[in-house]
Formats: sequence, C-alpha cells, structure tokens
Amino acid sequence: MLSRDHSVAAVDPVATVDVATVDTASVDPVALQNSISKATEALLGYRQADGHWVFELEADSTIPAEYILLRHYLAEPVDSALEAKIGNYLRRVQGAHGGWPLVHDGPFDMSASVKSYFALKMIGDSVDAPHMVRAREAIRSRGGAAGSNVFTRFLLALYGVVSWRATPVLPIEIMLLPMWSPFHINKISYWARTTMVPLMVLAALKPRAKNPKGIGIDELFLEDPKSVRMAPKAPHQSASWFYLFRSLDAVLRVIEPMFPKSLRQRAIDAALAFTEERLNGEDGMGAIYPPMANIVMMYDALGKDESYPPRATTRRGLDKLLVIREQEAYCQPCVSPVWDTALTCHALEEVGGDSFARAKEGLDWLKPRQVLELKGDWAVKAPNVRPGGWAFQYNNDHYPDLDDTAVVVMAMDRVRRQTGTGEYDAAIARGREWIEGLQSRDGGWAAFDVNNLEYYLNNIPFSDHGALLDPPTEDVTARCISMLGQLGETAATSKAMADGVAYLRRTQLAEGSWYGRWGLNYIYGTWSVLSALNVAGIDRNDPMIRKAVDWLVSVQNQDGGWGEDAVSYRLDYKGYEVAPSTSSQTAWALLGLMAAGEVEHPAVVRGVEYLKATQSEKGLWDEQRYTATGFPRVFYLRYHGYSKFFPLWALARYRNLRSTNSRVVGVGM
Repeated sequence: MLSRDHSVAAVDPVATVDVATVDTASVDPVALQNSISKATEALLGYRQADGHWVFELEADSTIPAEYILLRHYLAEPVDSALEAKIGNYLRRVQGAHGGWPLVHDGPFDMSASVKSYFALKMIGDSVDAPHMVRAREAIRSRGGAAGSNVFTRFLLALYGVVSWRATPVLPIEIMLLPMWSPFHINKISYWARTTMVPLMVLAALKPRAKNPKGIGIDELFLEDPKSVRMAPKAPHQSASWFYLFRSLDAVLRVIEPMFPKSLRQRAIDAALAFTEERLNGEDGMGAIYPPMANIVMMYDALGKDESYPPRATTRRGLDKLLVIREQEAYCQPCVSPVWDTALTCHALEEVGGDSFARAKEGLDWLKPRQVLELKGDWAVKAPNVRPGGWAFQYNNDHYPDLDDTAVVVMAMDRVRRQTGTGEYDAAIARGREWIEGLQSRDGGWAAFDVNNLEYYLNNIPFSDHGALLDPPTEDVTARCISMLGQLGETAATSKAMADGVAYLRRTQLAEGSWYGRWGLNYIYGTWSVLSALNVAGIDRNDPMIRKAVDWLVSVQNQDGGWGEDAVSYRLDYKGYEVAPSTSSQTAWALLGLMAAGEVEHPAVVRGVEYLKATQSEKGLWDEQRYTATGFPRVFYLRYHGYSKFFPLWALARYRNLRSTNSRVVGVGM
C-alpha cells in the first residue's frame, strides 16, 4: 500500500506535468471555466447530425489481423489499398519486444503476435523483413506458436496449420442438450454463446481455408505444427475440474465420429435456427466481430455462396466495423453509440447551460432504441420479466446491457428533474423494472444475464480465457444501485438496493478498492461504487467509504493524475502498481472522491490541475493508453471517447460543487 504522504506517492514515469507543489487552496475559477468551455465545444464537434455520438472503439491487433485472414480464408478479391493500410497499422502497434501487446506499450502476447505475423505475411511482407524477423524471434524465444490460445488454435486448424487435435472438442450436439445438463449454451455468457454456436458448426464440418496464396506459418513453431496437441491448464483453472473436463474431452474425441448422422444434422439445424433468429441485419449476431466472422465462415462451409442473403448481410456488417484513414486502417470489435451517447449526455448535463439542450437531443435519439418487445436470451432465466433495456450498439435487441440501461435511465432522470418533463417517464419505468428483474441471487448485477453463476464452466478446455461467464460484478452492480438511488430508493425502502449494497460490502478489497470488470480497473470500480454508495444514502463516515477514499488518495501520481495498467488484472494481485496517469482514470478518481464528499481535498485540487495542464489546444486530451476491458488478461479496449467526455465531466462537477454550500453530489454518477 502506498503512503498518503504525497511526497512519496506513486510517481508517473512518463509524465512531464508536475503539480505536486500546486497551491491546493483553490483552483482559478476563470481558468477552470475556460477549460470546461474549450472541452465542451470540442466534444460538441463530434456530434452526429441526428444528435448522437459514436467514437472509435479500438482493441488490440488481433481483430484487424483476423479481418485480413478472413478475407483470404474466403479467397475474396485482394483489396491492396485496404491491406496496405491495415499493414501499416499492424506494423505501428508492434511492440519493442518484437511481438504484439494487448494494450499500448504492453507486454508480449503470443496469440496477438501469431495472428499479426500471419496477417502481415498474408499481406505480402517478406519473412526476411526486419520487423518480421523480430516478431518471429520473439515468438520462438517464448516457446513458439504452440503457446497460442484456444481461439487462435481454431483459426490455425481452419487454415490447416495445426490439426484439430490441437483444439478442444466442441460437439455440435451441444445444441440439443436440455437446460438441466451441466453444459448448456444458456449457461454461458452472451458473447461466448454467439461466438460458439457458429464455431461448433465449423468444428463439426472441419472446412479448410481457401488461402489462394498458400501462406503458412510453420516457421513460428518449435515442433511440427501437426504434432501440437491440447493446450495445458490455464492459470485460472482448477486442476481437479480441468482434468475432469479434459478426460471428458478425450472420451468425446473417440466417440464423436460415431454420433449418428441424423443427430448431427438435427444439431446443425438447431445451430442455424439459433443463428438466423439473431442475425440482426448488418449489425450482426451479437453485434460483435467474432460471431459475425464465424457466421460468414459457417455459411461458406455449408456451401452458401457470397450472394446468400444471411451471409452477404453479415459480411457487409463486418466492413462497417472498419476505420479507414489516409495511411492506416483497422477493424473495431464492435461499435459503442449508445454507451458513448449516454455518457456524453451526462457530461453535458453536468456542464449545463446551452449544453443541456444538446444532451436532451442525444436522449431523444436514445429513447426509441429501448428494447420493449423482444425477450432476448436473458429471459431464459428470467421469463417473467418484461424487456426494457438498451443495447450497447446501434441494434442488438437480443442482448441489451444493464450497464447501458442504468446510465441511460439516470441521464433521462436528470433531464426530468431539470425540466419537469414527463416524456421519459415510461422509458425510465421500464428500464428500472428490467434492471430490478435481472438482479442475481447473490445481490449483484451482471452485464447481460442473470444468475450466470456456473463458475465450474470456466474450467473446460475451451475456456482458457476465463471469460466464459457473465457473473455479477462490482462496477455493474454499483451502476444499478446508482440508478435505484437516483430514482429515490434506499436500502430501507428497496430489498434490491439493500441486497446490492450488501454485495458491495462483501466485495471490497482489504486495501479499500473495488474491482472494475469493464473499466481498468480498481480506479474504475472504486469510482463506480463510491458514486453508488453516495446516492444510496450510505454515511460518508462509513468505514468502507473512508477506506476507499484513503486508497484513491494513496495511489495518486506525483503529477496529480491517476493511472492504472492492465497488469492489475493479474491473478496474484497484491495491490496497486505504479502506472502513468491518464485523463479518463484521473476523471474517475476525481468523480469518486467528490461523490464521497472530498471536494476540498488537496488530492482533488491537484487532479483538477492535472486535467487543466494536460488539456490540448483543441480542448480535449490525448490518451494512447487503454483504460477499458473486454476480458481481463485477454482483451482490452481503448474507447476514443473516454478522454473526451470523462475529463469534462469531472471538471464541470468540480466547478458545480465548489459553487454550492452542501458539496453533495445529488445524482448517481
């Protein structure tokens, strides 16, 4: 644990701004307002014509690499200009270690490196080019491509690089299992479910990539690639559970070829029915890249050509995920317009004045996107709950998101409070009803499902990523409590609220922080929970709030900002480790401290000064580091909007609280 003495606080190894000696008595109100005005003007410049916001959502190199490999898998006409731009992107994000990381300046990752090397070789980069030599040496020096994860192994099996013995058995007959069976597709997360269903068809048919150039990557292995067998137990997996499932995998490998052909066809038909019910137009099944790519390959394996409507529509949807610039291009894992718009609305509501009208226009864009008719997959475990949520993407009605829904409801409620309008009443009520209906039995809330608590499934060989499930988490639980608290509930009036607060009490770490599943990491989780506890009416002197405040203050960097790295998701986490400051993580820390009543704290003043000092001439903040999470230890995200609306939100919140006597945050975020 780091000291609260700021002279020995965490030191930012790359920062050039030093506000450690700033006068902490006050912040110049004129300069503060100037920063707010500049940031507001810049943020409004990103507004779409119909009133919403959508910013780029960047992951690591695997998605653009997979996009290249998909085109060659299908033998699509070569788009040399696009490939050149994606190649430029892949070369730029190559790490100093020679491989490719999962985050900006991060450590080597085997699967990202293997896919990126494969894609560059497919594009036409010479294996003797210096960057390819460095990548190959980095991969081989770490044990070779046999160390790739399960998803990479499936890709390599489809290309014929490794045999199917290198992948776990995924019998398509899983589609026919009853709900009471130990494994069922409705017992895993939405992202795993939508990815696995078309992948199981591919595993049953075992097609081979067309690969017209005949490109392979045998040179990345230390052994004959065809000799590679199943991956070892992942660090998160229990040995007893893993080897039990590994034994079952061995049995299935022997008996699967004996399954009746009629049974296999029934299962494939069930997978197709599942898929076609959820195709979701050009937004794609699940509205995320992996299932969409698997669906295109699935239809190809089933003999459906590129003109077959479901295949053609899904394939167009993949191209809509591309970000193409003058010199570079990459493929996003999905898009985030509902999330971006809702959070931007909160920032603009905090700014107030003329910006409030722009926020309302954003909410008017969001309102008709509420899912009110379709009961998605979540209803399997909550059949009596009416739909009422919002999805993360433009369209994804089968998979609305509790986090998005809570944030949208709170933004609408703020407009209702300010203007007295009743136009959002029905939307707010349905959103609240849906969220209350999806509380899990442990008192927490998950992102997309309810009671997805079958933790043993993270031990199956397929789950080497450890993200097969969507269980309740501290950050989403906090957001749902924030919504209920903002709508007037307390632990005394609402069992859902009481159970949720009890969940948060149980999950606080000894150091005082809370885990952040969808944002990086303990700073994000602690901000989320402090915001929730404040609006839930928990006394500011409650020990869990005081411990959280002490922790946030203790991890402030010398430059006045806050930062946290993906290393914080390590399984043997023992406490905060120093990381460079970022604008979004600084904003979260400030919002958390202010929610806890620490408006006058010197750490808050220094944080505000950090944001002012690092603001660019254009009014925003430059943030290359990844501050969001797809799957801990496996997949991270850089929301390009986070450095645009979160710092503005924090600065406006500070200005507003300084102008009041109560210093109380009266809303849930």
